[in-house]
Amino acid sequence: MWTSFMRWQTGWSGRSKSVKFSIMRLATSFIFLLVTALNAATLKQATPQDYRLLLATLEAGDTLVLAAGVYERGLPVSDCHGTSEAWITIQGPDEGVAEIRQTAVANCVELKQCSHIALKKLSILGGGPQGISGLFGISAQGGLKNSVHHILIEDCLMSDWNTSQQAVGISTKTPTWDWTIRRNVIRNCGTGLYLGNSNGADPFIRGVIEHNLVENPIGYCMEIKFQMPRPELPDMPTSASRTIIRHNVFIKNDAPSPDGDRANLLVGGFPDSGPGSDDLYEIYGNFFWHNPRESLLQASGRVSIHDNVFADCPAHAAITLRDHDLPVKLAHIYNNTICAAACGIRIPTTPAQGHAIIGNVVFAAEPLRLHRSISSVVENVTGTVADAALHLVNPQMTLDTLDLRPKPGRCEGTPLDLAAFANETAFDVDFGETSKGARRFRGAYVIPAAGPGWMPKAGIKPSSAPKSKF
Repeated sequence: MWTSFMRWQTGWSGRSKSVKFSIMRLATSFIFLLVTALNAATLKQATPQDYRLLLATLEAGDTLVLAAGVYERGLPVSDCHGTSEAWITIQGPDEGVAEIRQTAVANCVELKQCSHIALKKLSILGGGPQGISGLFGISAQGGLKNSVHHILIEDCLMSDWNTSQQAVGISTKTPTWDWTIRRNVIRNCGTGLYLGNSNGADPFIRGVIEHNLVENPIGYCMEIKFQMPRPELPDMPTSASRTIIRHNVFIKNDAPSPDGDRANLLVGGFPDSGPGSDDLYEIYGNFFWHNPRESLLQASGRVSIHDNVFADCPAHAAITLRDHDLPVKLAHIYNNTICAAACGIRIPTTPAQGHAIIGNVVFAAEPLRLHRSISSVVENVTGTVADAALHLVNPQMTLDTLDLRPKPGRCEGTPLDLAAFANETAFDVDFGETSKGARRFRGAYVIPAAGPGWMPKAGIKPSSAPKSKF
């Protein structure tokens, strides 16, 4: 090593002054760029007194940590852009709570002209039924005038945005794409999540909604609106993409819905042609609990629904696929467990692009109500609500003790052929993210009663997968 250094030094000594100057200038420029890059990613500490000033200073790579306290002037995030490699993060403290409230007539967290923004560990609290009417928890609005994409909402609490059924925990009314909504508790809202616009003009594209608890809304736990032909916007996805809804817990209570009864989850259709027409909703690993007056899941468009658990839907079908604002085009429904419903799966029209109802466990007053031309219905275990006790560990409709795993030797058969779904996400793992192996089991569970696993409850469903970068 010393010899190499001496050779370099000797070579350096023999160089002309101009060459030496050029090398030094390059080295200085490199050091300057390195220092600039390091300084660009800044950790900033904020308090309720100065946070609004610091919001305006955020640059790519910055992290703004809000100290524990009450932030009464909302959280407006405007003209704020990270990059794919350097997101901007706004988060609460490791200890204590950053409580975001809104005492003015404005949405609590308003996103305008934003990209690559992460919101983490924030409590975004409304005023309850007597709060300021019409306010939302997190909002991106403005139609084509606003561009909001690549947003992460993680480990937050959205609660008490329920002055009416139209008040929403998380709302988008502008074209949005690449949003991830993960591990949040969304409770006591008029509607938990309302993504897209009622006229179909502001599509929600290529999102991931995972591991959230959404409970006790007045209307929907979550609705993703149907989509009309998409506008042309810079960087908006145009190739076929998927919105993934996985490992969430969607719970309703018995409270009335004054503006109309709503499902726990509704997803609408995609454009008939052009960008988005081949998109797909992938709905898997979710727990749907209780709806006294509507379905647990309603869908149109193109959907893959597998390895979910549905329970306690005494007046309607647990799964309803019907032509709503747009028609049902593709319906893959496999390896779901459905218990205690008036009807298990209802599809009154034949999907034009294909269908398959395979390997489900359905105990309902009427297990299947399908259009007569729906023919790909194989290897399902069906029976009455009373029959469930013969096959499942504890199908009594009490959330604290509910156990819809199969008893030993039940809900089994010849191996299922799931090759038709091989291009669908997680087609080969069950509700608990366990490999299906030989695929002998019907329903959402591979592991029978004696095995481990998360029991359905009013809580965040944990993940066995490693955490992502953001």
